[in-house]
Amino acid sequence: MSHHPNDRIILALDGAGWHRSHTLKLPHNLRLLMLPPYSPELNPVENLWDGLREKSFHTRVFDSLDALENHLEAAMRDMEKDRECAQSIVAWS
Repeated sequence: MSHHPNDRIILALDGAGWHRSHTLKLPHNLRLLMLPPYSPELNPVENLWDGLREKSFHTRVFDSLDALENHLEAAMRDMEKDRECAQSIVAWS
């Protein structure tokens, strides 16, 4: 949240078991929104991940987990800079 300290952020989560914690302390500006089961149409970020995988990870092999994480961070920063592209992927009626 250090990139957006003055923004109110809502993070939508599906029902995956790893999306739950009793000890997680959220920043003051972050709220979690749990989606109902079997509702991919309510989670447009799935389309964002598909686009990211297709554009940035297609037929890529990484030498290490660190290399993969670095590549993911760079790809996400690029996507964050291109807000129109990201919005076109997730902002559907």
